[in-house]
Amino acid sequence: MSPQAFDPREGYDARGVMAPKAYDAILLASFGGPEGQDDVLPFLRNVTAGRGIPDERLEEVATHYRANGGISPINAQNRALKASMEAALAERGITVPVFWGNRNWAPYIPQTLQELYAAGHRKVLMFSTSAYSSYSSCRQYREDLGVALRETGLEGLLEVDKVRQYFDHPGFVEPFVQGVSDSLARVREQLAAAGNPEGRIKIVFATHSIPTSDAQAAGPRDLAATLETDVYSAQHLSVARAILDAIPEASGLDWSLVFQSRSGSPHTPWLEPDINDALAIDREAGVAGVVVVPLGFVSDHMEVLWDLDTEARETCAELGLAFHRAPTPGTHAKFVSGIVDLISERLAGPDGAPLIPGRASAADLGPWFDVCRPNCCAKVMRDGTIKPTIAAVDSEVGVPAP
Repeated sequence: MSPQAFDPREGYDARGVMAPKAYDAILLASFGGPEGQDDVLPFLRNVTAGRGIPDERLEEVATHYRANGGISPINAQNRALKASMEAALAERGITVPVFWGNRNWAPYIPQTLQELYAAGHRKVLMFSTSAYSSYSSCRQYREDLGVALRETGLEGLLEVDKVRQYFDHPGFVEPFVQGVSDSLARVREQLAAAGNPEGRIKIVFATHSIPTSDAQAAGPRDLAATLETDVYSAQHLSVARAILDAIPEASGLDWSLVFQSRSGSPHTPWLEPDINDALAIDREAGVAGVVVVPLGFVSDHMEVLWDLDTEARETCAELGLAFHRAPTPGTHAKFVSGIVDLISERLAGPDGAPLIPGRASAADLGPWFDVCRPNCCAKVMRDGTIKPTIAAVDSEVGVPAP
């Protein structure tokens, strides 16, 4: 095939919705993680590349992985998710193959793109394992794809778009509804066994903290100006409300959004409160038990296993709080079906129309857009550059807010 330039500013409407295309491959893009003790430091060096963090400091984080045999569960979960996606696509008669690439560990995104191109694929639709809008959960994926296309020489030869951020999609929300409902029952059982059946329960929604500067840059500026908080936090609050509205037994219960897994310099402001600090305040306020909901996570990777299942659980034990952690969507049938729905929104059928009409949304901030505005979630690098991206209009001409 002769070289052809692909311009993301073409083929979308005023809402930032791209026209359906005849995609010939799906890219499952994820963070990646070590798969043995020898992988831990090289992996952490990849994650923190360009920040000048010495190995001594990286070893402090490495203990989380080393306590689990040096293995992050994320790669195994992505293998399971890829297999589930393939089965669900086949059930609907969709024959587009699924490839998998990671940002920080094998299989790396650049190599996966080369594999895609060598196999004859030219139009790729990316699904990433991050549901929300921020630099690390959206734009960094788009940058990694933009940089990889340029560095592999595939820029202009391989077209890569992405599905919309899907925090609001029923396939992401509904597994949490079931999980929170089940967890409430488990906490009530714990309180009853402890002789406190009427103990006060709180639902604690947890997500990855990010620098406040990243939070302030999240999403399009015109939308951010209309909200009472940053876009990243607002999306999580929107999902939390949608979950609670669907659970009758949660009516009247207190709930909050808290943050976890902060890293970096202690002098850099990050979103707060930290979950462990918040749990101590909740106990002082008379809370007897908590349901912790890993709202910011697609699967049970290291931040869930360590920061919630280890540290937050230990905090609750020390405080005398009943504790149960709700599951992440993982390979829940509704989540996998939702991924296929998101793909089908974008896949052109024989008549040129999308395989499924409309865009399902279960939260009040959705549905999100396919093409990002100029400077959406942008972060200027230390050398003053802004990296190339995919699925965006990084110029003076943007698209209106949804």
